[in-house]
This record gives sequence, C-alpha cells and structure tokens, in this order.
Amino acid sequence: QVQLVESGGGLVQAGGSLRLSCAASGIIFSIKSMGWYRQAPGKQRELVALLTRGGITNYADSGKGRFTISRDNAKNTVYLQMNSLKPEDTAVYYCNVIGTSVWGQGTQVTVSS
Repeated sequence: QVQLVESGGGLVQAGGSLRLSCAASGIIFSIKSMGWYRQAPGKQRELVALLTRGGITNYADSGKGRFTISRDNAKNTVYLQMNSLKPEDTAVYYCNVIGTSVWGQGTQVTVSS
C-alpha cells in the first residue's frame, strides 16, 4: 500500500521560509516522478512543482525563483523549500506520485502579512 506523509507546514510571516517534507512508503521511490500541489480555500488544487525521476524540475510561475523541489532517494523523501513566502502562498500543500491518484493528507501553510 502506497503512503505519502507530508510534514513541515506551519505559520510564518511574509518573507519567511519553510521546508516541507513528504515521506513515501510502499513504492520504489527512486523511479517515480513526484509533485507538490496546493489548495487554497475556495480554489482548485494546483501544481506547485514537480521533479521527475531523471531530475528534471518544473515550477508554477507563482513559485519560480522562490521554491525548490528536491528529493533524497535514500530516505524516500521529496522536499519543497519555500523562501520569500507571501500571504498568497497560504494553502494546504500535498505531495503526489505523478500520474497516480496517490496523495498525502496535506500540511497547512499559513503566511501572515
């Protein structure tokens, strides 16, 4: 059974940083492309960043230059480093095995102005 567990969310002031983690189990992590998504209240879930198994990254325009996705295959974990956070980054952040319906439970990120 595939499981994803996110952590690292919290309350931070605008301009601050957070690093989200997503620990995966039940899959051969190293061969999977992974993504981070977010969903703000009243809005659809949107892609924030993805990282292919080959190391190619792709970012939504909203996070370019501020967010960095990375992975540690030895720890079966994908990370999202978020810098220069803005109030509009407030959302629940989810990780996902790209191309599947496997999602974590989400971690709340709240950025105060």
